Amino acid sequence: MSSKKGKVKIIGGSWKRKNIFFHDADGLRPTLNRVRETLFNWLSQDLSGKNCLDLFSGSGILGFESLSRNAESCILVDNNTSTISMLIDNKNNLNAKNALIINLTAEIFLKNNQELFDIIFFDPPFSSIDIPSLLFEIKNHLKPNGVIYLEMNEKFSSNQYNILKHSKAGKVYFYLLTLK
Repeated sequence: MSSKKGKVKIIGGSWKRKNIFFHDADGLRPTLNRVRETLFNWLSQDLSGKNCLDLFSGSGILGFESLSRNAESCILVDNNTSTISMLIDNKNNLNAKNALIINLTAEIFLKNNQELFDIIFFDPPFSSIDIPSLLFEIKNHLKPNGVIYLEMNEKFSSNQYNILKHSKAGKVYFYLLTLK
């Protein structure tokens, strides 16, 4: 693992232009600005009253961006120790009291979680993750009318989910999904 430190800026909301710092780690690729801009246009700019989950949080940019746009709360889940340390530092720097940072694998978190979410950000590392089985589990954590943001390196289709919106940036496909 590298100790190189990177940064990405929040692009909207009350923390617009604030930096989020992260340590480089295998599989960590913060969501590009243009992709986040599209995503938050899809979601609407104001997320007031929304409870969010950022699985495979990595840099935390999706979770912190949602909180910057008035989300009521966001749980950021990751299992990399240096990533968790940076998420805590970013939470403290932003005074993000409605961010909860959890050091667990996504699988263990989902197995033990009872809370339902309006928005689930699901941007796993592209290697070594069983995306279909996790998507099967994620549906049990979604509120009625909730949405899932999915980012992956291949086209997606499913019998369980409706694709509300989709786009591609470079080699990354991204989707907004709802339950069928």
